[in-house]
Amino acid sequence: MTKTICLALTGASGMPYGLRLLDCLLAAGCRVQLLYSQAAQVVARQEMDFELPSRPAEAKAALLARLAAVDPEKLAVFGREEWFAPVASGSNPPDAMVVCPCSMGTLAAIAQGLADNLIERAADVVLKEGRKLVLVPRETPFSVIHLENMLRLARAGAVIVPPSPGFYHHPQAVADLVDFVVARILDQLAVPHDLMQRWGA
Repeated sequence: MTKTICLALTGASGMPYGLRLLDCLLAAGCRVQLLYSQAAQVVARQEMDFELPSRPAEAKAALLARLAAVDPEKLAVFGREEWFAPVASGSNPPDAMVVCPCSMGTLAAIAQGLADNLIERAADVVLKEGRKLVLVPRETPFSVIHLENMLRLARAGAVIVPPSPGFYHHPQAVADLVDFVVARILDQLAVPHDLMQRWGA
């Protein structure tokens, strides 16, 4: 059965994680519903010299041009106020949702149950429907407010995956560190991958 994953890119540092995750999800044959914030566009430009257009159709074209050969029908891109998107309703939720990278503003909004944009609403839907929500917060150090918001979300069923790579696999490049984190996210989604060797294997 093909999994449907909602992937949201927000304004925290860590865009390489988000785009690599998108690439791996599509390569694994998942359907991806992509959402992104205005701040994510700024981060994509700053960290990856990648222009993520404001219009969803143009953003999809830019992403498909950047990624390896994938089925265009597997990727759907939605605007921030596109309230008729499937992810906006509990009648058609994705199998899981990942916010990667996840800004502390987005994390706080989700923790408080806000739904002022499609990213927040989609996360709210995923939680209320009992689907898996994975948040990848890229911030350091964490304040008490950050930690309390994460604890509240964990108690609500979300999974917090800080992008903290290990080094036991002897990484040789930045891409290896990115893949370590993406592998942990894919494991949470039960999406097969071969990004790195399993411990003890």
